[in-house]
Formats: sequence, structure tokens, C-alpha cells
Amino acid sequence: MVIVRHEQAKDRAAIRRIHRSAFGRPAEARLVDELRKAGRTISFVAEQDGAVVGHILFSPIQVESVPVLALAPMAVMPKFQRRGIGSQLVRAGIEECRKGKHRAIVVVGHPEYYPRFGFRPARSRGILSPFPVKDGAFMVLELAPGPPLRGLVAYPPAFRGI
Repeated sequence: MVIVRHEQAKDRAAIRRIHRSAFGRPAEARLVDELRKAGRTISFVAEQDGAVVGHILFSPIQVESVPVLALAPMAVMPKFQRRGIGSQLVRAGIEECRKGKHRAIVVVGHPEYYPRFGFRPARSRGILSPFPVKDGAFMVLELAPGPPLRGLVAYPPAFRGI
């Protein structure tokens, strides 16, 4: 059985291993560390049989001057992938973001994966990426009503290495 819970300090080494294994490089693990230091992150882990096997992080960004969240990174240990663990993490994270009354979540990810959670192409909604990315991979999930979000997304410097 998989348990999804908030990250704890004792999980940090496992979180680094998960991102290095899933992405095949250290950049995403460093991103998690840097965003965590900056604060105000929402971070969940998936635990199976006492081992942390997945992780998801949400951090503050802006669309023009409107505060929203970035979903990045999300990873599951390769041998535990394709079992629904990533979906459990995404759903738990979205629910927490809704409870926190956040306006929206932006993600750069697989265009076949994230739409099942309600994410839609950001560019068609007038939300622009500051870096080159395929239109279908840059998505937004609006969580709360409000004026349409439009403009350039501003990511913190930690994202430059990704």
C-alpha cells in the first residue's frame, strides 16, 4: 500500500535519490534543495513498505504579477513507475493547493499525462513560458475563479539549471 504524506526532514536523502534515478541527472535534485531553502514549498512523498519511492514539489512563481505555483519536479523511482504512484502524488498536491486557496498551478511536463488532472495548454490561455518549450508540454490548471491569467511566467533563479 502506498501512503502519500508531507515531506519530512528525514526524507531528504531519499528525495535526492528519487530525482537522480528518475531523471538520470542531478539537476532536479538540486532544484528541490534550492526551492526548499527559499521556502513556501508544498512537498509530498509517496511511501511504500516504509521506503520513500516518489516525490512532488510545488513552489511559488508568478504569471505577470499574479502569484501561482509551479509543479516541479515530480518523480517516482523507476522500478515503482507505472503503478499510479505519480498520479497519487499529483492528486494529493492539487488538493493541498486548492485548500491553500492558490490561484493556479503551472507545469512543464508530458502532454499525455497531466491533462488527466485538468491541466490545459497554457499558451492557448495567454500564459507564456520564459524559456523554449513545446506548446503541449507547458500547461496550467486554474484552481480558483478570477480574472483570466495572462502573461509571462516568472520562475525563480533556481529553475535556470533545468
